[in-house]
Amino acid sequence: MTTGATDLGEDHARRLDAADPLAGYRDRFLLPTAPDGTPKVYLAGQSLGAQPASARAEVEAELDAWARLGVDGWFAAERAWLDADDGIREPTATLVGARPGEIATMNTLTVNLHLLFATFFRPAGGRTAILIDAPTFPSDRYAVESQLRLHDLDPARDLIVVRPRDGEALLRTEDLEGAIHEHRDRLAVTLLAGVNYATGQAHEIERLTAAVHAAGAVALWDLAHAAGNVPLALHDADVDGAAWCTYKYLNGGPGSIGQVFVNERHASDASALRLTGWWGNDPATRFEMSETFRPAAGADGWRISTPPILSMAPIRTSLATFDEVGMSALRRKSVELTAYFEGLIAALVPDAEILTPRSPAARGAQLSLHVPDATRRLAALEAAGVIADFREPDIIRLAPIPLYNTYHDAWRAARALAETSSRRRL
Repeated sequence: MTTGATDLGEDHARRLDAADPLAGYRDRFLLPTAPDGTPKVYLAGQSLGAQPASARAEVEAELDAWARLGVDGWFAAERAWLDADDGIREPTATLVGARPGEIATMNTLTVNLHLLFATFFRPAGGRTAILIDAPTFPSDRYAVESQLRLHDLDPARDLIVVRPRDGEALLRTEDLEGAIHEHRDRLAVTLLAGVNYATGQAHEIERLTAAVHAAGAVALWDLAHAAGNVPLALHDADVDGAAWCTYKYLNGGPGSIGQVFVNERHASDASALRLTGWWGNDPATRFEMSETFRPAAGADGWRISTPPILSMAPIRTSLATFDEVGMSALRRKSVELTAYFEGLIAALVPDAEILTPRSPAARGAQLSLHVPDATRRLAALEAAGVIADFREPDIIRLAPIPLYNTYHDAWRAARALAETSSRRRL
């Protein structure tokens, strides 16, 4: 059966999977299973990525080193803990379009945003405002408001929130640019989402960063839903700083350690103001226990505390897969799989409003749906073996991840969602 450009048949989904050059990578991930042991349709990778099958062995290797070596593991383990993030740095830099020295693996996302603000939010004179986009992930908003209050500023006056126009779900790039230009004389920093958590809209990072710089302000980016999802070129886009988590598209595990980008223009400046801790000290002098802080080269100078070795292990193995596949191949499948899924939903679920942009260039591997009676329908999806997630007030988010989701997954999910609709077309 065919409607428009999308073939709705199950056989077609199977044929697409058979022709998928990345199909074999699904076996590298452990997906949630039903009571009979069959895999569920896991479409919540934008919230928590699936576990790499090799993660257990990676973690157990570190546990074994701890058992055998104790404290000597910092120097004598097969992968000495002292340099544990060295195997993470280069594949991350490749993934986000950075130079290796611009990447540091440390802390978690909101902590890292605070550290970036400590350096880059230096209100002076009339420049006291921070600009954000909406809908804003709550933790980002809390962080920004607290930064303003720490400087005795008033969020009611000094926080600029750019929202979609009335009746629209998405932010227009020209409206963001207009707000940046309008507030150019008082703007200090912007914090924008590379991909919006609620709608899945991908922003034009280079274009908006240029607008921020033209206004004389600093451009920071939250890339929680962008890293590992859409192509990034942070260095070439001249981004000042960015932070992201590793537990969504990067499959690092629940609450896994985060990462930051600090442009080498700033990272090479040893005098840059920052909150400091001993792990950000120059490794050549770190163990001298000096009372004088000497920052490590590059973004590592923003690190503070001893890294969590067990948390790094799953990230290392996941990044190895990204490095092997390459972002261009992942992006190609992501565009095709998401478009196929979108076509199925449009054809089969007429009461679902797709909030995510229709243009592939303006979205990643995510479709956000506004549907009536969303919580009931989410429960029905779960009962049908489809794992999605929900955001208030009525958004169901579905993420067809190219590394481990299939076209048949999309077909099953669309059919299950159609079964929940009083206006279904089956």
